[in-house]
Amino acid sequence: MRTTGVGNILGYLSGYLNLPKLLPFLGNTQFKVLCAIACFVLAVTVTISCATVKERDPRLEGEPNGGEGVLAFFRSLYNSVRRLPPQITKVCIVQFFAWIGWFPFLFYITTYIGEIYADPYFEENPNLSDSEINDIYEHATRIGTFALLIFALTTFTSSVFLPFIIAPTYKPPAPTAPTPLTPTTPASMSASGHLSSSNGGGYFNLKPHRQRKTRWERWLALFSHLQIESLTLRRAWLLSHLLFAACMWATFLVRSTVLATALVGLVGLPWALTSWAPFALISAEISKRDAIRRGLIRAPPTRDGALLAAGEDEAADQAGVVLGIHNVAIAAPQVIATLVSSAIFRALQKPRGTPGDESVAWVLRFGGCCAVVAAWLTTKVGEERQVEERD
Repeated sequence: MRTTGVGNILGYLSGYLNLPKLLPFLGNTQFKVLCAIACFVLAVTVTISCATVKERDPRLEGEPNGGEGVLAFFRSLYNSVRRLPPQITKVCIVQFFAWIGWFPFLFYITTYIGEIYADPYFEENPNLSDSEINDIYEHATRIGTFALLIFALTTFTSSVFLPFIIAPTYKPPAPTAPTPLTPTTPASMSASGHLSSSNGGGYFNLKPHRQRKTRWERWLALFSHLQIESLTLRRAWLLSHLLFAACMWATFLVRSTVLATALVGLVGLPWALTSWAPFALISAEISKRDAIRRGLIRAPPTRDGALLAAGEDEAADQAGVVLGIHNVAIAAPQVIATLVSSAIFRALQKPRGTPGDESVAWVLRFGGCCAVVAAWLTTKVGEERQVEERD
């Protein structure tokens, strides 16, 4: 999340600058130069990945299970969804509704701020030529990109400091006896993304009892007094949905680019949690289920718990399967968000260059309504874990 935040800052900073003036050899418009920069960066990063990442040859692992072809793929996907752990299913459902709200924001927020900037010009002179309208919108887009730069800075700052105040939702248990480990076992992570203490004897602990703490662990220990015990990651995620919804409905009150920029900057805080919380909750749930299989904690009194206690159903916890379904839950809402946004634009959008166009604002408000649904669904996440801990 933090490295993505740095990339967003650099990207939005590039969009705010007058690139045709700085890099005229890459194009004569802002969009052309941005596309050229994006292509160059993508080519460099993909080249580095292809040159350094080593992969297994899938041909050495035999025929794939379930056959080949499109139907076999969807059949396998359907079976994987059915076997998905209950808590991870709840996170994916939350993501589905949350991203119906996020896509309109990500797509149209620059247009929203640009229209606020351009409205006074259109009111003063309703007979502007197409070239004059283009010039106004070009500058308006740069104002919108500056707001997204503030948004990226807020996101990065939140990603740095929020882990110090949000209490871990789930901590790996300390086994009573040493657990056999392999050199490739990953370090233990709590649901808030905190590295568990090496002195706790966690079930993914690779470090000797007296080994020195890592730099990140020392930072966590230094700022541990800042943690708010009642502010778990799940509750913080819930509050982030409500804050995003409130920001979208605040568009009723915003009438200047300064207020709009401040509003977009505030949205950077829930965006930081959206980029962090669901992944951490999913990984924590998989870690908990792994601990049940190892016999380190008691299985919940459900069929799913019985399977885990028996060491079965491990395929449902494969990281690739879980993250693949999670990505579907994020990508599928784009279709719904696009269809609803198109309907709103068709009903409310005014001709280009006409003042008082509220269509984009209503699209954002629709996203706020979906965020409220996501907030309500977030209250369902973690219920089984809470019952288990009380028992």
